[in-house]
Amino acid sequence: MVGLLKIKIMRSFVVLLFLSLPFLCPAQAVNPVVENIFQRKSVRTYKNIDVSRDTLDILVRAGMAAPTARNLQPWHFVVLTDKELKNRLASELPYAKMLSNAPAAIIVFGDPEKSSLWMYDCSAATENILLAAESMGLGAVWTAAYPYEDRINAVMSVLSVPEQYLPLCVIPLGYPDRDNAPKDKWNPERVHYNGW
Repeated sequence: MVGLLKIKIMRSFVVLLFLSLPFLCPAQAVNPVVENIFQRKSVRTYKNIDVSRDTLDILVRAGMAAPTARNLQPWHFVVLTDKELKNRLASELPYAKMLSNAPAAIIVFGDPEKSSLWMYDCSAATENILLAAESMGLGAVWTAAYPYEDRINAVMSVLSVPEQYLPLCVIPLGYPDRDNAPKDKWNPERVHYNGW
């Protein structure tokens, strides 16, 4: 409850700051959405603090707000808080060992029968979840399941998933246990205007 109150106060402060910036320094106004994108980073270690059901629901709702080809929404989400299941997945997935210490995880699934573009739609949903987590003071990391058959099989088996669906990724998440600096990935050499 205290954490949620802090987030609300911080959001109010950011909104007030954002609204006043154009008057204070119009050329340097900061957009909080863009700033959140720049601050996103992969977080692999977490405090031993539970993530509330309400917060997890907001993250999944953010995922479902993603763009989707022809609005087919070929996604499903498994929200994982069970310690035993997290440990089993951590032991089976080579790049998701942090699951055993993460308070929660969200696994993003797609339905190839519903859309041949499921992996693109689910990737957009995953990025929304990561950005929402960053905005709420959480840390998260995208760990791939698809297209690796061994990882897909592990997730399907541990979570008893119907064969129709495929896991795109596993997102361990929680409150970061240390400061993690974002990487500045800006490279103007990769930008081309009006042609290559």
